[in-house]
Amino acid sequence: MKKWFAVFISIFMVFSILAACTQSAPSSGGDNNEGSKDGKKRFAIVFKNTGNPYGEKMMEGYKKAIEELGHEAILKAPDQPTAEAQIQMIEELISQKVDSIAIAGNDPDALEPALKKAMDHGIKVISLDSAVNTNSRIVHINQADPERIGRIQIEAISEMIGGKGQIAVLSATSQATNQNTWIEWMKKELEDPKYKDIELVKVAYGDDLRDKSVSETEALLKSYPDLKGIIAPTTVGIAAAGKVLTDKGLKDKVHLTGLGLPSEMAEYIESGVSDWMYLWNPIDVGYLAGYAADALVSSKMTGKVGDKFTAGDLGEKEVVEDGDGAQVMLGDPFKFDQENIAEWKEVY
Repeated sequence: MKKWFAVFISIFMVFSILAACTQSAPSSGGDNNEGSKDGKKRFAIVFKNTGNPYGEKMMEGYKKAIEELGHEAILKAPDQPTAEAQIQMIEELISQKVDSIAIAGNDPDALEPALKKAMDHGIKVISLDSAVNTNSRIVHINQADPERIGRIQIEAISEMIGGKGQIAVLSATSQATNQNTWIEWMKKELEDPKYKDIELVKVAYGDDLRDKSVSETEALLKSYPDLKGIIAPTTVGIAAAGKVLTDKGLKDKVHLTGLGLPSEMAEYIESGVSDWMYLWNPIDVGYLAGYAADALVSSKMTGKVGDKFTAGDLGEKEVVEDGDGAQVMLGDPFKFDQENIAEWKEVY
């Protein structure tokens, strides 16, 4: 009896050990691959806010690149364009152990603790469109040379108003790195003696929100009845200003230029409310960011100045200097006018 009892106990212990081993067996995948059971890398992009057509196109391009590379794209954007909202999303992505985060920053410095935490966890961080500071990312994806973007908009508005009169800038948020950089270059361009008869009366902020941008445009017109031109280096702002100028019948009285989506600005360019405006292809900005993120994750580049990588359909790109950091530039801003807007409004 004792012998059979001992055998029974031995068999029971063997099955108990096997069951315990089965339950405690670790899941497959590295530290940054949690939840990716098919082995795909996961690349996240965080834009400034929802409801922004420019941002939607940028994320579309990012997703296209990541899926071309055989990985998974995670697209995120907060309801409001605040750093606090983006920080919460970054923390969530860290907990999800994504492989890379690309972010269009709502503030250049406030995101630093969260983004440094992400990098400390092995996540490759890049910024695009609106840069975060160099401590917060490995490389920045720039739409075009910031100096050319700023200067060319002053050249445009000067030509439109005949080199004389009051102008104003309708920007996005007061903390947006890209907007502030372009505006500084606008101011430097205005220092040229040939613009001595042009006065920049105000820089207003519509926070990349349509209703606020409309209100800010109306406030500019009310505060400066002699205003001759508005520069809106933001797709939300320029479309809002175009609507206000149209509704108030101010064509040829107040001129408009800036950076806009062809699909949104076509009616204002075709009507002459805006003689012309500029932009790059936001789909390509996101696409380039996707390939840059993959190059970092796959160790095809480190993000140092001089590094080169292939960006899909965009060909070879090189990492160049960006102050004390590094960046990759997409190209020069493109001019949209009555001659080409019909073609481009069907594209984006």
